[in-house]
Amino acid sequence: MRNQSQSRRAFVWKQIPWAKVQRKVFKLQKRIFQAAKSGQNAKVRRWQRLLVKSYYARLLAVRRVTQDNQGKKTAGVDGMRAISPRQRFEIVESIKGNFKAKPLRRVWIPKPGRDEKRPLGIPTIQDRARQALVKSALEPEWESRFESTSYGFRPGRSAHDAITRIYQGINKSEYYVLDADIAKCSYREP
Repeated sequence: MRNQSQSRRAFVWKQIPWAKVQRKVFKLQKRIFQAAKSGQNAKVRRWQRLLVKSYYARLLAVRRVTQDNQGKKTAGVDGMRAISPRQRFEIVESIKGNFKAKPLRRVWIPKPGRDEKRPLGIPTIQDRARQALVKSALEPEWESRFESTSYGFRPGRSAHDAITRIYQGINKSEYYVLDADIAKCSYREP
């Protein structure tokens, strides 16, 4: 009996109309983007709250974390790696509320070309799903506010786009190209 219900849940997870789910979430994201572009901050917050509470957005966040993501089999502090469809539905239900995140699993990975190691914190799958859900609500608002010439860590943009933009700028006789890496830069008062 138990195997039958598990196979039924797996069947149900596979039968979810993902195109419809993505379309509904995208519509809400589009409304957030348009409201932020026109400066209607109250509407932005309302649409974001609606998106975070949306069942479709939660389904999509869990799918991205457990199936689409490259690190889907990386276990957090909870030790969960492979997830069954039943567990996916449980995560969809559990990310509904506003709960405190669990501690991170700390892994030390080597720095390239050095003997040093740097820490890497790995959250649980549930926390990753919650992060993906919040990201889907915040991203449209901030995309509307960013400059059109910024390319770092933005959806649909890559280093190739930045290179193309630089090339076009140089061809129009704009001669200044600045490349700055301020990761280890510190400010000292005179």
